[in-house]
Amino acid sequence: MLTERLVTDVLLAALSTGGDFAEIFMEDTYNTMIRMINGQVEEGVTGRDYGVGIRIFQGTRSVYAYTNDTARENLMRVALEAAAALADTPQVKSIVLARMAVEKFNPIVLEPRLVASTDKVGVMRKAHTAAFDYHEQISQVAVNYLDVDQNVFIANSDGLMADDRRVRTRLSINAVATKGNEKQSGFYGPGRHMGFELFDHIDVEEYAREAARIAVTMVNADYAPSGKYPVIIHNEFGGVIFHEACGHGLEATSVAKGASVFSGKLGEQVASELVTAVDDGTIANAWGSQNIDDEGNKTRRNVLIENGILKGYMVDKLNGRRMGMEPTGNSRRQSYKYAPTSRMTNTFICAGESSFEDIISNTEYALFAKHMGGGSVNPATGEFNFAVAEGYLVRNGKIEKPVRGATLIGKGSEILQKIDMVGSNWSTGQGMCGSISGSIPADVGQPTIRVTEITVGGREEAK
Repeated sequence: MLTERLVTDVLLAALSTGGDFAEIFMEDTYNTMIRMINGQVEEGVTGRDYGVGIRIFQGTRSVYAYTNDTARENLMRVALEAAAALADTPQVKSIVLARMAVEKFNPIVLEPRLVASTDKVGVMRKAHTAAFDYHEQISQVAVNYLDVDQNVFIANSDGLMADDRRVRTRLSINAVATKGNEKQSGFYGPGRHMGFELFDHIDVEEYAREAARIAVTMVNADYAPSGKYPVIIHNEFGGVIFHEACGHGLEATSVAKGASVFSGKLGEQVASELVTAVDDGTIANAWGSQNIDDEGNKTRRNVLIENGILKGYMVDKLNGRRMGMEPTGNSRRQSYKYAPTSRMTNTFICAGESSFEDIISNTEYALFAKHMGGGSVNPATGEFNFAVAEGYLVRNGKIEKPVRGATLIGKGSEILQKIDMVGSNWSTGQGMCGSISGSIPADVGQPTIRVTEITVGGREEAK
């Protein structure tokens, strides 16, 4: 990493034209990606990302520059060129750096870089075999393996100096079922902030069979009915709707600009009183957890909504200046090539008191969205459109039959108000979240919830 003297000199150069805050983010990341289709390794890539980002503030203005050349002369040049964009009266400033103690709550047992590629491929073959052998209708299985070992160093003109290591491992399984000309897919992508020991904690073959089960169930299902009616959204990755349609609207990235339906609503009721929602970057070994964020702030548990009342936002340093609020440990970025901004970590609706069985038995008619797929969201309005990857009709208190092709259409802020039952079966799912600071790992989650009415897109009218 960089010497303390060089760090100080670069920060002072960044402030030489009147900036009031400067920051260095250095990254050294190793990653491995292996892709397998139908039991054959199609691609294997191992890479390294190495570089430094320099950020300068002047009030609420900011400049960001980055380089992968960490020689002293180049870092000084980049700092001065970035500073030139904020030309003003220089301020005399001294910088005294102090290393911050970072609590490590994401222990790593088996470093992926020390694990043989044959062992990684062996795990993938187990997943492939379990999925492919599930049913004769399974026609293709794709398995992706990923591990990332990111080492970061952060220093700023306020005197902070800290480093952190983030090691993540993930396996993604996509199974395709074929019936005549019809094809349907099922997906599972378990991952955690841990090393290769992930595969001592999860049952790879069970995840693979689940992906295959979803595909086979859906290729044999009838089409879902359309209309406005109750929807039961299951736990785990069902939390992607809150993440996308509501979570992004609670990030200071949009709140500070007034481009969120939740701007200026602290203390107001924005959801059913049954809803408490949290973003927590401190959950040990969770996919979206970090010891510190990408500004060097300690991550923490942030209550966003409590019993329906809006309690807080997810705030980074720059947008915190605009909002008059302190950072909340949510500043994140994909790599040194991106300036950080407020992002989610592990974001979820908390468990309620109803059992899953009670939710089903107390429902006369509904769509049960057991697994959610992809979708699109307008962050400014919270309007969303999500595909249901695995769905069922519920009639007279019983799960009746599988249905496919359903989409959920609505507005996040309105859906929050229409939740009338919250289950006790809390669980999470893993995904990659994209925004202006790149793609980052994030956990989504919730228990099973019931929404009194959502517009469901399907092939025919509900009866």
